[in-house]
Amino acid sequence: MYQIDFQKPEHVHVIGIGGISMSGLAEVLMEEGFQVSGSDSHKSELTEHLKAKGAQIFYGQQASNIEELGRRICVAVYTAAVHSDNPEYQAVKEAGIPMLSRAQLLGQMMKNYRYAAAIAGTHGKTTTTSMAADILLAADKDPTISVGGILHSIGGNIRVGGSDIFVTEACEYTDSFLSFFPNMAVILNIEEDHLDYFKDINHIRSSFRKFAEKLPKDGVLIINSDIDMYQQITEGLKCRIVTVGKNQGSDYSAGHITYDEYSRDTFDLLIHGEKAERITLGVPGEHNVFNALAAIALCRELGVSLEHIKKGLADFAGTDRRFEKKGEICGVTIIDDYAHHPREIAATLAAAKNYPHKKLWCVFQPHTYTRTKAFLDEFARSLAEADEVVLADIYAARETDDLGISSGDIAAKIEALGTKAHYFSSFDEIETFILENCVKGDLLITMGAGDIVKVGENLLGK
Repeated sequence: MYQIDFQKPEHVHVIGIGGISMSGLAEVLMEEGFQVSGSDSHKSELTEHLKAKGAQIFYGQQASNIEELGRRICVAVYTAAVHSDNPEYQAVKEAGIPMLSRAQLLGQMMKNYRYAAAIAGTHGKTTTTSMAADILLAADKDPTISVGGILHSIGGNIRVGGSDIFVTEACEYTDSFLSFFPNMAVILNIEEDHLDYFKDINHIRSSFRKFAEKLPKDGVLIINSDIDMYQQITEGLKCRIVTVGKNQGSDYSAGHITYDEYSRDTFDLLIHGEKAERITLGVPGEHNVFNALAAIALCRELGVSLEHIKKGLADFAGTDRRFEKKGEICGVTIIDDYAHHPREIAATLAAAKNYPHKKLWCVFQPHTYTRTKAFLDEFARSLAEADEVVLADIYAARETDDLGISSGDIAAKIEALGTKAHYFSSFDEIETFILENCVKGDLLITMGAGDIVKVGENLLGK
């Protein structure tokens, strides 16, 4: 594998530079003195930001981009969305240019930091990474942060710090996190997902075990003790183990959880069962209490005081597309959320029930055919917790085979559970339906990992 020498900056070309993670890593490279070029399918705020910083950006991934750059490219980096039939990928291979995946690049970056923390789990990675970022900033730790969303406190998805601390998300999809080299790691949860790659839950658990095994003897693993048989993940590891969770036998747990009028949590932080502090979060939902416990444990390992932890969590107002209030129209509050797995949907709707509303509406866009088919019944049960559900067509993402499944199948199962469900094949139809049926005091959540956010934004534009 090609090894980048961060002491000798060179020219790196990025195929898929506009992605939320890849754009951040490209910016880190530029801050370290590397020359960066890259391509993406379309212009975005992220690509324009990189261009303003000096990156050479091509729109459209084609062989001529590589031909134009020629021998200037020392190594090319590609995202998981780029496949071997991509014309730019093929041109790089034909030119004999060394290649790295995004995960391999990120893994090599980690080696340059004394403290390299990777936050993994089926859900909650972005929120927990962002919480840790705001705590570290409150403590003036000057970290480098790579997060899979837009965090307003750092003005984007990346922050290049001047210290020896690097904190990043670690995604399990295609085993990409096995290319990482952390000495600190968090495992938030382990559940079935990405079944277009993983065979089953045992395959997923095996991958998380391999991820944990990568930690060195002087490293630390922070793991949620609520994970089913979590000891199978930790047994025999050389590193130190720290547990967080609902069980007060965990190293970090929470007690006496209360909510304000906007579903934001306050709880007793219990360390080894003893109350250490009363913590108030700036974001809603009980699930965020347990994301916060993981962020607290990580930051305590990095020497942050409880005073700074308390301030950082109180100041944390969330990231884009995580229970994000978009605005109001005719007295209807519009929230947007990235939830696209049944467990995430359940957590978001549970938080919404503590938020002021008359009727709770959920406009859901399923993400990928494989996930929809695998969790059809679970999606129906989670969504049925709303008062009324509106379904958009499935967002195919990388998939081409519809597997004979549609959003109409989810709608039918929701109806069978006694909750009204409506399926429309276009956003225009959904927006018209919402305008005709939502009334003042209702709460509307647009939900999913695709482009369903446009529905709320379009409504507010009207």
